[in-house]
Amino acid sequence: MRAGVVVTAQSGVEDLAVHAEKLGLHSFWVNDTPMVHGDPFVALSLCAKATKRIRLGIGVTSPALRSAPAAASGFASLNALAPGRVICGVGTGNTARRTLGMRPTTAATVETFLAQLQGLCAGRSVEYREGDLVRDVRFLHAGAQANTADPIEFVVAALGPKAAAVAGRRGTGLISFGLLDPAAWRALLNVRHNAARDLGSRRTQPRADSYLVTALHVLDGDEAADSDAAREATGHLVLSLLAFAADTAADTPAFADQLGPAEREAVRRLLDRRGTTADAPDRHTKLYPNYLGRIAPQDRDLILPSLMNNLALVGTHDDLRARVATLRQAGVDELLIQPVIDPPSEMAQLAELLS
Repeated sequence: MRAGVVVTAQSGVEDLAVHAEKLGLHSFWVNDTPMVHGDPFVALSLCAKATKRIRLGIGVTSPALRSAPAAASGFASLNALAPGRVICGVGTGNTARRTLGMRPTTAATVETFLAQLQGLCAGRSVEYREGDLVRDVRFLHAGAQANTADPIEFVVAALGPKAAAVAGRRGTGLISFGLLDPAAWRALLNVRHNAARDLGSRRTQPRADSYLVTALHVLDGDEAADSDAAREATGHLVLSLLAFAADTAADTPAFADQLGPAEREAVRRLLDRRGTTADAPDRHTKLYPNYLGRIAPQDRDLILPSLMNNLALVGTHDDLRARVATLRQAGVDELLIQPVIDPPSEMAQLAELLS
C-alpha cells in the first residue's frame, strides 16, 4: 500500500513536503478549511516549488467554499507549478462549512461542481450557472500560468453511498476520513463500481484510487494502547468526531444517536468544557478552534479507546501491518496520516510500516 500525509497550511509546510518526498511518500495533502487554517493553494504552491516527485493534493475543497471557475483557476495554476502531480479532492464541505456555522452542500451540487472542474481543468468549455444566468466559460489564457494539458487526478470525499455514486459516475477516486472498517470500504467501492458500470465507464480517469485518512501510533514495547502518547497522537481525530457529534446533536441527531453511552457522555463533557450547548447558534465558535490540532492535556480523558480504535491505527508493528493488509484487500490504495505531534517522526514511522 502507498503512503501519504495530510497537514494544515502552516509555516514551513514546504519543508514537511520535502521531508515526505525524501521518505518516499507518494502524496502530500493540505486541508481546505478557510476560517480554521491557512489557504491550501498558497501552501501547495510553496510545496510545488520545493519538490520534484511527490503528488500534491487539496483535501478537500467544495462548491460551498469556491465557485467552479475560481477553484479551476487555483488547480490549473498549481498544475503549472507541478505538472501532472496535482490531486483535486472535492466534497460537500462538511467540516469547512460547519466551522462557519453553516450546513454542507448536497451530493448533487458536488457532482455538478466536479463535472465543471473536470472540464475546465482539461481546457474544455463548460456550462456555468449563477441563478437564472447560464454561460459557457473556459480558460481564456491557458498555458504557462494555467496548465490544462497535464491531467489532474480527481477524488470525491465519501462516507456514504451518495458520494461514492458521484465518484462512479464521474470516473474518479475516493477519499474517506477515519473509515477503518474494511466492509464499509468494500461497500463504497461496490457503489462506485456499479454507478460507473451503469454509465458504461465512459468517464473513467487514468487514476481512480482510494485514499484513507487516519492517524498512526506505533506502540513502544509494553506501552498500553490507551497511553497518553497514543491519545495525543490520535486525539485530534477523536475530538473532530466528538465536535461533529456535538455540533449536529440538535439539528441532525442521527449521528450522535449511533454512539454508545460512553461516547455520548464524552460529547456532553466536550460541550460543557467548551462552554456551549448543542443548540447554541454560536456553538461553532466554541467547538472548532484548534480543529485537527494537538489536543490539550486536560482533554485526554475524552479520547476514548473505542473511538481511537475506530478512527486511527494504534498497535504494534505486527498488529498494524495485519490491519493495513486487510484494508488493502478491501480496496484501499493509499494510507494518509495526519501527524500533529512530531510530523517528521510520524511520517518516518508510516514509511517504515508500509515499506
